[in-house]
Amino acid sequence: MARSKEFDEELVLDKAMDLFWFKGYNGISAQELVDGLSLSRSSLYDTYGDKRTLFIRALRRYRGKVTGNMIALLDNATDVPGVIKDIFQATAVECLGESSPKGCFMVNSRIELAPHDAEIAEIITENRQAIEDGFYKAIKRGQELQQITTNQPAKALAGFFVNNLWGLKAYSKSEPEKEIIEGTIKIVLSVLEK
Repeated sequence: MARSKEFDEELVLDKAMDLFWFKGYNGISAQELVDGLSLSRSSLYDTYGDKRTLFIRALRRYRGKVTGNMIALLDNATDVPGVIKDIFQATAVECLGESSPKGCFMVNSRIELAPHDAEIAEIITENRQAIEDGFYKAIKRGQELQQITTNQPAKALAGFFVNNLWGLKAYSKSEPEKEIIEGTIKIVLSVLEK
């Protein structure tokens, strides 16, 4: 008779996501994963497969949770400029907070692994595209409601916002300065003005 699992797989996957997010794929050993997840090596590998498979599942978990939440905010926005401002202000808090060395899990993974791992590159590209599509739809709606300037195409604005969002998150990995982050966000948000 097979033993039942004595742990919450989703909770463990969240912990794995945080470990990979903070240390990177190459920065964490299998033993550190076992210790950080409070699992035996056999439970870890029986449940999640190898380290790479666990990493990919963690990336997908991030997309479902973090990216999914951002897209939901954009999809449900009635005050589109306000929601975009909220996203950037939350990013500033994240960049300057105690967890700032974490940066963005997707951005970190793009830099670390995507150049030489096609499957991971594809997951990250799909994630970025989902975010850009979310911004595009919200901006287009904001333009139709006359909340956002129509001086620039919605597609160009969406790419601009995502590039700046990811740039801020990459910058947050290296002792970010509050003035630079706040100044960048102020300039980025000024593009919304009619």
